[in-house]
Amino acid sequence: MKVATVKETAPNERRVALVPEAIGKLTAAGHEVLIQAGAGDGASIPDADFTEAGARVVIEDALYAEADVVLRVQKPTPEEIGKLRSGQVVMGLLQPLIDPQNAQALASAGVTAISLDTLPRTLSRAQTMDALSSQANVGGYKAVVMAADAYGRYFPLLTTAAGTAKPANVLILGVGVAGLQAIATAKRLGALVKAYDVRSETKEQAESLGAQFLKLESVADATGEGGYARELTDEEKAAQQAELNKHISSMDVVITTAQVPGRRPPLLVTADAVNNMKAGSVIVDMAASALGGNVELSQPDDTIVTDNGVTIIAPTNLPATMPGGASGFYARNISALLAHFIEEGEMSFDFEDEITVGTVITHDGKVVHEATAALLAPAEGGAA
Repeated sequence: MKVATVKETAPNERRVALVPEAIGKLTAAGHEVLIQAGAGDGASIPDADFTEAGARVVIEDALYAEADVVLRVQKPTPEEIGKLRSGQVVMGLLQPLIDPQNAQALASAGVTAISLDTLPRTLSRAQTMDALSSQANVGGYKAVVMAADAYGRYFPLLTTAAGTAKPANVLILGVGVAGLQAIATAKRLGALVKAYDVRSETKEQAESLGAQFLKLESVADATGEGGYARELTDEEKAAQQAELNKHISSMDVVITTAQVPGRRPPLLVTADAVNNMKAGSVIVDMAASALGGNVELSQPDDTIVTDNGVTIIAPTNLPATMPGGASGFYARNISALLAHFIEEGEMSFDFEDEITVGTVITHDGKVVHEATAALLAPAEGGAA
């Protein structure tokens, strides 16, 4: 079987789906690995490194013509879908719950699409395939580094002959994978860290990394399904916001990480909260996206300074800013998921298996992923 990796074309995307270290297992299993020329440039991986690892570097047209499986990071563009042929398999972070029309286009092309971002993350056997977690780890780390760079003072307590500098007060909103990594990184830099999440089960996790967990009296536990938080009622949101604002105003750095797959992220930092923060404070909105973010004033992929001197950073793809490390993790995830589908050297799909049901979006010309198909159903009904 020929397994190929493309050069990403999405704006500011510097990651690559396979790295040289991941190629050995594929070639040892009898597969040929094709790499599009320049695919690793953004991650500082030259073509020669892929060749040395056992891959064959090819131009784009040859890659699409020869490949049985195409590995990528981001979803393909309409132009790239047009280059795929019926019967091919494409794997990546395809975002079918955000862009179901892209999934429909892949189905119409006869392509089997497998998406890592719909993986059932609560399955223990799926942990090695969990790209959302591995990339969130990268994002949580980089968010703190960005905040430290933008903050005009020290993160740690610093005692010198010239005097003593107080440690920064850092608040992490959302204690998932990204939030836990942000806590750990901020603590390593010497900050005083507080954390908050609507899921009470995260208290012990945050405290184990040295954070003080904020317990808001106004909101009951909001643990939902699949490890995510449930959506709060309007009354809970208002009460939570009023209580959170008091804590936010005293912080030097706030990092928000709360996301809901395929839906608008919850608003956690209002304009009023920002206006009450001290000049020189920094906010990093890790949930920033075209759907919105956790911070009312954030602007996707932009950094702004408010009238009262608060810096708001809103990156939409933090892992891509650390392409070498992020690609290494991602390559392991996508290789593990690929191995799940290979049986006797060929792709095989068992739709009784939870991982297959969760990640296969299109197959045999149809959208087979239940949640994605449901998003398409109203449009199809209206057209009828």
